[in-house]
Amino acid sequence: MNQSSGIFFLLLGFQNFHIIDILLFDLFLWIYIFTFVGNFLIIILVVTVPTLRSPMYVLLSQLSVCDILLTTSITPNLLWLLLNRGGTVSVTSCFTQFYFYGALTGSECYLLTVMAFDRYLAICSPLHYVSIMDFRRCLFLSLCSWGLAFILSLLLNLLTFNLQFCGPFVIDHYFCDLPPLLELSCSDYKAVELTDIILGIPFMLLPFYFIIYSYISIGLAILRISSTNGRRKAFSTCSSHLIVVCTYYVSLIIVYMVPSKGHAFNMNKILSLLYTVGTPFSNPVVYSLRNKEIKVGLLKNIISRIPFKTFSTAT
Repeated sequence: MNQSSGIFFLLLGFQNFHIIDILLFDLFLWIYIFTFVGNFLIIILVVTVPTLRSPMYVLLSQLSVCDILLTTSITPNLLWLLLNRGGTVSVTSCFTQFYFYGALTGSECYLLTVMAFDRYLAICSPLHYVSIMDFRRCLFLSLCSWGLAFILSLLLNLLTFNLQFCGPFVIDHYFCDLPPLLELSCSDYKAVELTDIILGIPFMLLPFYFIIYSYISIGLAILRISSTNGRRKAFSTCSSHLIVVCTYYVSLIIVYMVPSKGHAFNMNKILSLLYTVGTPFSNPVVYSLRNKEIKVGLLKNIISRIPFKTFSTAT
């Protein structure tokens, strides 16, 4: 049992940027609104448009659900810290956020991996795609992505929660993350660091390795396509996924796999914005602007049909 459970942590947020607090608040508020609405629209489109029922779009809707939950676990608290120039949080609330942040970050890693596998099958083994990646197997892989991430995050959370924390209870971050929490611990946290490294293998290294392998195979397959239009279409299908993957994993690897000693927390805070705020924001932008089916579904089923039906009924 953690005897520090009655204490409160002080989250500093972005106090070094207090001169532009209002500008940052407005920026992150609009990003959060767009992220929520954009990802929600993708979910609605996949559910309501029959042509978007393929595994690719089912996985995309799962990614949108994960993005909404991930940004909601971080951004509202970030906005509150900007308004108040910092704020206190109980140990229980801190570790609750830490758990869901870790679980949702891991879920996104696994979902991106499954999406890479889906594209690998579609381009490298198109004749076997339908038999291998059917709806049932797609749903199974999605559930495994969520379940495994939440279980692994729980293991790390329980180990970290049992640490003893000593004052000053100041976290130089905008959310409860592992590196700043370990800086406050006055007990031996080598077991937590070792667990973090071990869990980093199934959380990050294996998914990233599989994604890189998938896209190398996809790239080689695209180069073998004789038709220029076919090559362009295949590249366009995967380029949006690749943009998201690069942004997400590069920032994660720098924050969690580069040695933290001598590492500026301000740099970590900025980099962590890429995968806690930037990636959930970019997903609806990238997929809607670079995907013909999403754009057609949005125009026909959201913009065109619903307003006109409402108008005709009213008249």
